[in-house]
Amino acid sequence: MTLTPLASNNALDDDPRRYAHLSTIRLEDPDAIARAAKARRRHPGLKYGMQNFIVAADHPARGALAVGSDPVAMADRRQLLDRLQIALANPDVDGVLASPDIMDDLLLLGALEGKLVFGSMNRGGLAGLVNEIDDRFTGHTAAALEALGADGGKMLTRICLGDPDTVATLEATARAIDSLAERKLIAMVEPFLSVRDNGRVRNDLSTDAVIKSIAIAEGLGSTSAYTWMKLPVVADMERVMAATTMPTVLLGGDPDSSQDEVFASWQAALALPGVQGLTVGRTLLYPADGDVAGAVATAASLLNHTTPNRTEEVSE
Repeated sequence: MTLTPLASNNALDDDPRRYAHLSTIRLEDPDAIARAAKARRRHPGLKYGMQNFIVAADHPARGALAVGSDPVAMADRRQLLDRLQIALANPDVDGVLASPDIMDDLLLLGALEGKLVFGSMNRGGLAGLVNEIDDRFTGHTAAALEALGADGGKMLTRICLGDPDTVATLEATARAIDSLAERKLIAMVEPFLSVRDNGRVRNDLSTDAVIKSIAIAEGLGSTSAYTWMKLPVVADMERVMAATTMPTVLLGGDPDSSQDEVFASWQAALALPGVQGLTVGRTLLYPADGDVAGAVATAASLLNHTTPNRTEEVSE
C-alpha cells in the first residue's frame, strides 16, 4: 500500500513548531500531565449494545513504525498527533489506546475529554528483536492507569510454542490482569499464536490458531471479571466468537487489502454477538488516500450505537 500525505482538508496546521508548547510544558511543568488527567471529563460509561470505537496509537513504542510499504510512516510524532486529533474530534470515536508518551501528549492537548482511555502495558517485545517473544511490561502499570483515571490496560500476548520465553509472557499477563481487576479496570488482552518464520515472528491468523489463542488467553489470571479480548478479523469469525463470552473488540492491523474490503470484513464481524466494537490504529490513521476524517467516519458508520430494548431481549 502506498500512502499519500495527509489530505489538506484534514490538516490541523503545518507549522513545524505547532507542538513546541508540549516540550515547554514537559520541561517547566511536568506535573501538568497529572493535573490534566485529574481534571479530564470521563466517558459516560459502557453499555451493552452500544459498540465502542477506540483508536489505537501504541505501535511506535514497540518500534513498529511501518504502514504498508512505508517503513517509517509513523515516525513523525507531529503528524501522528495531527491524525489522532482528527480522529478523536469525531464524536463517534469513544477513546484511545496509547503508550504513555502519546497518552501524555493527548492529555496536555485536551484531546481526551469524555473519552475512554486504555493504556498500553507491554511494549518490550520490540519488532524484530532477537528475543521478541519475551514481551516485557515496560509501559503503563495498573497503578499508573488508576492514577490517570483510565478505563483499562491492553496487553499483547503472543504465544509461541517453540519459544521458552512464552511462559514468562503468559505469567506476566496473568499478573497484569489481576492487578487491573483489583482496581476494577479492564484488561484488554490481544492474543496470537505466533511462529518464527525466517527469524522473524509471524502471527498465525488461521481460524483454528486464533481460537486456540483465545482459549489460552481467557484462562489467564485469577479472575476474568474485567477481561476483554482484542482479536483480528479472520475467516469464519462466527467460530472465533463462539470461543468466548468476553466482550471483544476487533483490531485492524497493517492493511494488506483495499480499504473497501477491510471495511466490509469489519461490518460482517461487528454484527456477531459479543463484539463490542473496534480498536483500530494504522488502517484509519494512515489511509492510502490521506483522508483520516473520511476513513474514521466510514468506520464509525459500521458500529451499532443503539441500546437494545431489554423487554424484547428477554422475550427472544
